[in-house]
Amino acid sequence: MSDRGYPDAVADEFPPPPTAFTDREDREIEIRPYEGDEEVREALVEMYDDFDPADRAQGIPPGGEERIREWLDAILPGDCYNVIAWCGDEAAGHATLVPDGDAYELAIFVHQEYQRAGIGTHLIRGLLGHGQANGVEKVWLTVERWNRAAVSLYKKIGFETSDAESFELEMGLRLRADGEGSAAGSDESDADESDADQVDGDESEVDAGPESDAGDE
Repeated sequence: MSDRGYPDAVADEFPPPPTAFTDREDREIEIRPYEGDEEVREALVEMYDDFDPADRAQGIPPGGEERIREWLDAILPGDCYNVIAWCGDEAAGHATLVPDGDAYELAIFVHQEYQRAGIGTHLIRGLLGHGQANGVEKVWLTVERWNRAAVSLYKKIGFETSDAESFELEMGLRLRADGEGSAAGSDESDADESDADQVDGDESEVDAGPESDAGDE
């Protein structure tokens, strides 16, 4: 929304995908943008269909294949930006930027078999790099205030608290100066490992807002 607060300073550059790294379980992980491939979409359906219900919040991600497909239909179109973490040909995690007025809402999910391995941190950074490369100016999310590890991680990335009046904190990040990007409303480096470990320990707790709830950091 236009009245949401964002930092005055523009965030540092984030590495755009594709990127690759070895996670804490010595698995080779690649972060790649979603480009409309049907096979990729089916891999996401499979990942979410196997998602642990304990990692869902506010009904997101939804349960049941039909509802998952409907939900993905809403967040995979060209006006959203999506990146996926891959371990071989298996989807391990997914992060999305969903248009919201002149900004984008961030949401992130990591499958339970890949949590606590640092994948979420790379997903966030890859998603923000993808957003920067496509002209996204502002990003926001919500996180439960007691999830201090997640709040700490987001602050290290560059998010600042803009609303702290409820049990959730609303945080914002400026990727570009106003008017520099043109993504919203159109049709179109390693993080701190100790903090990433802490957030990974409670993957479903990082609430990324009404569209979805974050998975793993």
